[in-house]
Amino acid sequence: MFLKNKNISIVGGGLVGSLLSVFLKKQGADVTVFDKRDDIRSSLYTGSRSINLALSNRGIQALEKMGINDSILKIAMPMYKRIMHDLNGNLTDQLYGQENQAIFSISRKMLNAQLINVAEENGVNFDFGQECIAVDFNRTKLSFSNSSSFESDFIFGSDGAGSVVRKFMRNSYPDVDVVESFIGYGYKELTIHANNGVHKLASNALHIWPRKSHMVIALPNLDGTFTCTLFAPLQGNCAFDSLITNDDVNKFFTNYYCDLIDIVPDLVDQYFTNPLSSLGFVRCSSWKKKNIFLIGDAGHATVPFYGQGMNSGFEDCYLLNEWIDKYHDLSHDNINQFLHQRIIDTTAMQDLSMMNHIEMRDKTSDPAFLLQKKVEKWFSDKYPSKWTPLYSMVTFSHMGYDDAMRKGRIQNDIMHDVMKANKLCCDFNVNELVEKRIAEQILAKLNQLNP
Repeated sequence: MFLKNKNISIVGGGLVGSLLSVFLKKQGADVTVFDKRDDIRSSLYTGSRSINLALSNRGIQALEKMGINDSILKIAMPMYKRIMHDLNGNLTDQLYGQENQAIFSISRKMLNAQLINVAEENGVNFDFGQECIAVDFNRTKLSFSNSSSFESDFIFGSDGAGSVVRKFMRNSYPDVDVVESFIGYGYKELTIHANNGVHKLASNALHIWPRKSHMVIALPNLDGTFTCTLFAPLQGNCAFDSLITNDDVNKFFTNYYCDLIDIVPDLVDQYFTNPLSSLGFVRCSSWKKKNIFLIGDAGHATVPFYGQGMNSGFEDCYLLNEWIDKYHDLSHDNINQFLHQRIIDTTAMQDLSMMNHIEMRDKTSDPAFLLQKKVEKWFSDKYPSKWTPLYSMVTFSHMGYDDAMRKGRIQNDIMHDVMKANKLCCDFNVNELVEKRIAEQILAKLNQLNP
């Protein structure tokens, strides 16, 4: 109970803020969460639609530490593989990891509600409808739109990509460098309705329709539906600004997503009903000034293409809790070293997310890419201590994101060279002699790096 008698305020009661409150409460603090929204559990709540979340090992580790992982996974759907849909509706699949490894599709609203319930059961106070409008770093004080204010020993800003706490940190400290960048892409949510409660597509997979400059993904829900997301440029050819009329939208989906339009008869209506949102990321050179911190999307919002936004935020909470266990106080000087390394890792996570955007959109329909992944999996299965695929390092391990990215780049160079040297451009169903030669080449290159 290292934070006993400490009063901590959290701005933002979303996923990360709710989970963080439980960690801090269990460390002994008195915790109050302020959220500008209505209670997400209320029938009056009218929040915006959202991309479904993919829960994986980094997030699961944090939930396990709090003893709530089993209850959360009961409201999630396991996805063991990608299924790619080509222009003609033909399917290709690719396992995410080993046979038993999965990422989990989960509703943001359901998860958030469950985390708030757990936090309240542990004694956390939630104050909804409280919009933070000012942050005083000298007095560790929050001011709200209803003219109330609140002073604390520590404040955590977990108020998302548009963080008010981050805005005041940047405005109060010239050495805090903030980059808020949009990538020129947007997204719209669509729904594949259930067929009498049954999923219309395989429910143990994440479905992707890769179309070079644009794509659709679909994640399964417990009720038999799929939450789909169309990602496309905001402007240009095959872009949102070119889809103006019903005919434009109908022609676009007929040309590029023929099998999807067959199972979503109201697709055009959904397209015009649901809002368009932009994609971007946030980078901040410092997450702490005096006794005020940033955490989660407030410090490192990212694009959704590696499914690591929530998972990295949950990992923030888990690692911070580990740090408190070691150093016993949020005021310890070593907190800056911890946060600096976390900034390095989450910056790498953002770079990986952008890289995976290109992979999902452009490469998952490329036979050469799929063959390289097949060779990589074969070698990894044969020599698991020598080779872990990048996706597994990011999704199924707890390796630092920066280490995973650097190791992944090295492995990709090795695999590219071996594929080229052996002219592997058609298939990998070759004889044992060829497989032995390829394995020896990869092992030799790895030994050169680690003699």
